[in-house]
Amino acid sequence: MNDNKYIKLQEEICEKYSQKRDLVSPDCLIALGKNFNPSLQINGLRHPRTESLCGWYIWSGEDFNQEEFDFFEPSHACHLLDQAPFIIQYLGLPAGNRFLIDSKGYEDVWFDEELL
Repeated sequence: MNDNKYIKLQEEICEKYSQKRDLVSPDCLIALGKNFNPSLQINGLRHPRTESLCGWYIWSGEDFNQEEFDFFEPSHACHLLDQAPFIIQYLGLPAGNRFLIDSKGYEDVWFDEELL
């Protein structure tokens, strides 16, 4: 997938949910759960950007053990293109957004002010 298509998909989801765009380039770092499995439900939440991360935390299943210090590992967003390309479109949503999706087309996107 070229960068233009990558960005276009993000813009379309932001428009669909009437959200300002905060687009993520393929080389941005996300926090990916060690349990990541694209055949399960995928949960994502976005905190404000930091110096090193674009703010996205993505994992499989509904919950994760918040006390497990090393549950998330840094990963470039472009690696999702190989593992789960259906996630890419959500990465342009700004901080405060969450999503719950699966590979079969289930989609729930909402704003969570507590993430800000």
